[in-house]
Amino acid sequence: MQSPLPVRDGVNATRLRLPDEGPWETAMDYMMHRWGHIDPQGIEDRFDAGEIVGEAGIALDRSTPMQDHTFIWYYRTLPPETRIPVELNILHQDDHLLVVDKPHFLPTTPGGTYIQESALVRLRNQLGLPDLIPMHRLDRMTAGILLLSTNPETRGKYQVLFEKRQVQKEYECVSAAEPAPGHPAVDFPVVVRNRMTKSRSYLLAEVVDGEPNAETRIERLRTFDASDAPDGGAPDSAPDVDGGPHRRALYRLEPHSGKTHQLRVHMASLGLGIVNDAFYPELLDKAPDNYAKPLQLLARGIRFVDPISGSPVEYRSRLELSEAR
Repeated sequence: MQSPLPVRDGVNATRLRLPDEGPWETAMDYMMHRWGHIDPQGIEDRFDAGEIVGEAGIALDRSTPMQDHTFIWYYRTLPPETRIPVELNILHQDDHLLVVDKPHFLPTTPGGTYIQESALVRLRNQLGLPDLIPMHRLDRMTAGILLLSTNPETRGKYQVLFEKRQVQKEYECVSAAEPAPGHPAVDFPVVVRNRMTKSRSYLLAEVVDGEPNAETRIERLRTFDASDAPDGGAPDSAPDVDGGPHRRALYRLEPHSGKTHQLRVHMASLGLGIVNDAFYPELLDKAPDNYAKPLQLLARGIRFVDPISGSPVEYRSRLELSEAR
């Protein structure tokens, strides 16, 4: 449903569905029920100023009956945010698409404590493109190629490519060269195929029994000593039991589905958890972001047949994984 309020400061207005029934007589009564414990005066002021609207942009006041509207829209009061010390790099821009290199730690879209500090809002404000919409998402901790639509009139043509899985994605990651103890050796390239679902605990994904819905092809590109990494490979660069240096490897990952945390789960299932992954194979205690140790996962490239030009296109990230240099 199209919002009757325009994007403001790079952020969409919030939409709220009013309940079909309840003890509330007016829309303001319901909003007071939901958020009056936080800012009752602010809610009253917004109704008085006509800043809360219903369908067709009709301004509501304190006495508007709840049943007059199914949805209402308003702008949230956003708390100040500390700037995340990373930058976006624009790789390509035309009348239909914007392609950027998203850095680690920056979320793709607004959510939770990250509103202004998201790739989408930063780019909307930087480029003056309020209609900008991402065509896919990258986890906050994953860096690399991100495609965004700049044109609402052609957006659907690109969305169809993703829906029909006509977009090929390539990732790179750094992990141990050999599986952790207790896991069998892996003969690369290997295809991991299983059924994934969101876990009931925290924000994790997990593998369950059933028809596979997630598939990733994994290839080992090269191996190297952890001590070659800029930070010396700490803390997991201890010598192997035979006295030799700890070995790491750079892997190419080609997902054929797009489940949450799919690549991280599939690597961990092989005993090859990605370097600096705080979720898999073990959930670590929540800690402040360590910008010196980003998750070693990068969206390296994306390719497809452009629905406007009809020509094959490919976009490649210019970023490098810090532990693979």
